[in-house]
Amino acid sequence: MSFPNFPEKYRGEAVMRPQDTIAMRKKFGRFPNVSAPEGMILCLKNDLPRQLRWRIPVRKVGNIFGEVHLIRASGRRVGVLSNFGIGAPVTASLAEELIAWGVKRFVLLSWGGALQTSLNVGDIVVAERAVRDEGVSHHYMPSEKFIGADESLTARLKKNLPSAVTGSTWTTDAPYRETREEIAQYQAEGIHVVEMEIAALYALAKVRGVQASAVVAAADKLANLTWEMPGDMKRINRSIELMYRAAIQTLSEDV
Repeated sequence: MSFPNFPEKYRGEAVMRPQDTIAMRKKFGRFPNVSAPEGMILCLKNDLPRQLRWRIPVRKVGNIFGEVHLIRASGRRVGVLSNFGIGAPVTASLAEELIAWGVKRFVLLSWGGALQTSLNVGDIVVAERAVRDEGVSHHYMPSEKFIGADESLTARLKKNLPSAVTGSTWTTDAPYRETREEIAQYQAEGIHVVEMEIAALYALAKVRGVQASAVVAAADKLANLTWEMPGDMKRINRSIELMYRAAIQTLSEDV
């Protein structure tokens, strides 16, 4: 397997800056008019903050291609962004703006396809590293197969999710091109799940000097070299709520 190699001669200063995009959004009243939280949860489950607001109160403070809420119990130290879409490009672009706003720590909550037969629907994986089989990360860092999570943030996240498995994820831009050959290869290498965002976030975080980690709930299954749809959404939703609570606790802790 090969990975793209973005030419070093093109790694100069970018023309477009996230600070400029923020200024444009503020000009048109489309950016939160509050100070940035220290930590941000990037939530791939749409409407989760609203769905859980009676148990975990939040305050909606605006939109950044998605809904931005602050967790009331955190004293505004933790925010959550949801309803922003899927995929590495949108995740990295939004994270760039959030970093320029002042966010220092990220936890991404996702769901993905289980590659190992030992994983059941609803099992939780803390992603220590990700295979960079997407395009975004290669525009930030020289091409290598893996990119790691922030070790300190991941250790705290694992402590707050004792039932989770610690492992690796395969990040791809093309879910409809996950071939049997690739699945078998990554399965043999011990990769636990496949998703579409994590490698890009990890690479961006390293380049920008912020912390990032991620948690994945196993939903569909590819371990038998065929696609098996989720059979128990209740268990998946319970797991995502556990992930959400653990992310809030982790990002609320003094470091």
